[in-house]
Amino acid sequence: MIDWTALPDRDPSDAELAAVAEALRSPDPVERDERAYSRLADWVPGLPEERRLALGDAMAARFEDPEIQARTFAPLVLARLVRAGTLRAEWLAAFARWYPAESDLRGHHPELGWLHAVAHGADLLAAFGQHPDVRPEPLLSLGAARLLAPTGHVFDAMEDDRLGFALALTLTRPELTERRAVGWLDPVAEVFAAGQPGPVPGEVSNTLRTLRVVHLLTVRGVRSRWGDAEVRTVPHGATVGERIVEVLSTAAAYIG
Repeated sequence: MIDWTALPDRDPSDAELAAVAEALRSPDPVERDERAYSRLADWVPGLPEERRLALGDAMAARFEDPEIQARTFAPLVLARLVRAGTLRAEWLAAFARWYPAESDLRGHHPELGWLHAVAHGADLLAAFGQHPDVRPEPLLSLGAARLLAPTGHVFDAMEDDRLGFALALTLTRPELTERRAVGWLDPVAEVFAAGQPGPVPGEVSNTLRTLRVVHLLTVRGVRSRWGDAEVRTVPHGATVGERIVEVLSTAAAYIG
């Protein structure tokens, strides 16, 4: 049992760090979210590089954890590590395997609290999208793959906003060519073009709504993080916006 009041504000011992990292698997939302995650987020910037790497390795392994809350809180800690400048290629590979394959997309559970696989994964996608050593084009394709994965769950907790923000932020990377900035939309266009009359599948509804967010941000600009004053432009924003309208109009003709 962790005595949360006795933990240091910085420089935890190995045992303290391990105990709090384990608490991030807890089914108790207060223990996991308000205590363990908050404490780890505070500790990460002050940890030496080797301890950050070890923590990140432990979080990347969580993507294969049988417990949903363990899988979905790991990307939040990894996002904190990546934003602090620490990165392993293996973390991105583990994330890329998990994110589009996760089938439990519940936002909030009455007993487990926030799960938010799509939103928490989007936060990590945004962190990778800002790191100069991570190529942006595969991240855009990864976001599209998450959107297009068949699901009966329609986003109900602003997941579309979080993933739209992550994609738009990645689109601000200056090395993206015009073609690469829109290429990730081709699989979306194919899925929309193959649509049949009848109820809109959950993944199509989710994709429509997320792309509207991306379109808005290509016009208005993207803040580097929630609440930041800096607004970044999308270098090929006009082209991306036009392509999004083309794709959306395939599934919703009134948009074109």
